[in-house]
Amino acid sequence: MPWEKSFDMDDAVARAMKVFWAKGYEATSISDLVNGMGINKGSLYNAFGSKKDLFTRVVLKYDRENQQETIAHLEALDDPVVALTTLFDGLIAESAADTERKGCFLVNTALELPSHDEDIREMIKSAFADMEAFLRGQITLGQERGAIPEEVKAGETAKSILSLIVGLRVLARGVFDVAALRAIKSDALRLISA
Repeated sequence: MPWEKSFDMDDAVARAMKVFWAKGYEATSISDLVNGMGINKGSLYNAFGSKKDLFTRVVLKYDRENQQETIAHLEALDDPVVALTTLFDGLIAESAADTERKGCFLVNTALELPSHDEDIREMIKSAFADMEAFLRGQITLGQERGAIPEEVKAGETAKSILSLIVGLRVLARGVFDVAALRAIKSDALRLISA
């Protein structure tokens, strides 16, 4: 008799994300996933194949529902300086509200990158490349509209701002308070100001 799933796949992936997010990939056991997802081991393997396959779905879901949606929202603002300001304001607000100090799932995964297979490493690199491309595009657009000085080097500045975002996400997990996070925002915006 063929296996029949009795749970919502998207909900199960969302529950798995919470487990991986709390413990990291390496420290998460199949038992942790079974308990966190509310399904049995057989269902986990039948629906998702393996822990790694499930993690791949989690990374894709997080990127699609968090980073890609955020980028789309910011691009829709149609004002590069407002978009970058809004990005940092959102990161700071999210970090301040993160009482569990769990940080950003993509950044946390990047910190474990050496222990991941090449395909996971490529997914994370691609997610960071997407954010860098967004930043570079906003800087270029701001220059075209006269809101960002021409002498700002879009590629280099995008990398610097991405580094500040990653630093903010890591330090917000309990090292920096909100005032220090706002200082990071000020430094990032100074990179694109006249």
